[in-house]
Amino acid sequence: MLNRRVVVTGMAGFSPIGNDWDGIRARLMARHSGIKYLPEWEKYNGLLTKLGGPVENFTLPGHYNRKNTRSMGRVSLMATRATELAMTDAGLLGDPVISGGRTGVAYGSSVGSTSAVAEFGKMLINQDIGTLNATTYLKMMGHTTTANIAVFFQVRGRVIPSVSACTSGSQGIGFAYEAIKFGQQDVMLAGGAEELCPTMAALFDALYAASTRNDAPELTPRPFDRDRDGLVIGEGACTLVLEELEHALARGANIYAEVAGFATNADGAHVTQPNADTMQVVMRMALRDAGLEPGQIAYISAHGTATEQGDIAESHATHVVFGSKTPVSSLKGYTGHTLGACGALEAMVAIQMMREGWFHPNINLDHVDPRCAELDYITGDGRRLDAETIVSNNFAFGGINTSLVFRRWDA
Repeated sequence: MLNRRVVVTGMAGFSPIGNDWDGIRARLMARHSGIKYLPEWEKYNGLLTKLGGPVENFTLPGHYNRKNTRSMGRVSLMATRATELAMTDAGLLGDPVISGGRTGVAYGSSVGSTSAVAEFGKMLINQDIGTLNATTYLKMMGHTTTANIAVFFQVRGRVIPSVSACTSGSQGIGFAYEAIKFGQQDVMLAGGAEELCPTMAALFDALYAASTRNDAPELTPRPFDRDRDGLVIGEGACTLVLEELEHALARGANIYAEVAGFATNADGAHVTQPNADTMQVVMRMALRDAGLEPGQIAYISAHGTATEQGDIAESHATHVVFGSKTPVSSLKGYTGHTLGACGALEAMVAIQMMREGWFHPNINLDHVDPRCAELDYITGDGRRLDAETIVSNNFAFGGINTSLVFRRWDA
């Protein structure tokens, strides 16, 4: 059986705290989040949270014209542009390998563009098709990011939609890794995206899981903190270019890291309540895939949503596997919960930090919830670490769990 090595040769993303690594790093080091009060959400009667993490200064170059973007809503536009920038970073934009059948796409989001969903909703309510057309569905469909990326860049390999809520991005990376590892593709464009929408906030409002600290957006969300009051919805997109090692070396590619291991499983128990037992199982499976012991992991990028059930379950699962000495932090204190994008954004940030040897702190973590397990939660100004291997974990509605292991690349 083939068991090829897989490396990351390109990365790019859009987030509430910046649209490139320099900008993101600056916000992380300044402990400055991207959460804002959104006055435009005041019009929604009954919506308690008015907080979100929007992507700002997202612009498109001129070659994104009406013809080649007519099937794209905001989520696909962000995903496609992030992919283009990642391919440029990898030196593969315009390379024949992209359209030669040995390159694929593994990408996802929780849903398509919700404005398109609303158009179909109006049809059902008003019993009138109104302005609906063929492209409305293309913007709405669950695999809109995957399909639009493939068409825009003329990708002719495998298309793997990873539509799994908060694990869409991490499953996209994991499925891409497996496609290369087992010889089905040489290059994969992998990641996830989500556009900001009040319907997402309303969902967590209904579950009493959204923060309502509307007068102090800089103080929320608060992953693992005793005084948390829920999560905040964010948006973003992030693409990693994954490549078979020998293919990357042959063309002299810059290598950011190696994807050393991946696992995904399901709780099989409840759609919205996390399960610490199956969380710890997925972490062990990823370590086994990487051929590593827990003590070899230098840092854990936590899912860390700042919900009571999620934080408690995740912290205890992490403690069962890694004990109390492995440094842990969550990006969501800065970005909010970017849903389909979070697994890819968090992987990109973790890889960059591993390369530079500095890891961001948990912000708004003033008093660890005593119901959370004892872990080495990074606080203050962050932590300098000489990290050779790191883990990035994500957990989603539907009881879907993922764990990715990355190894530093020292050329």
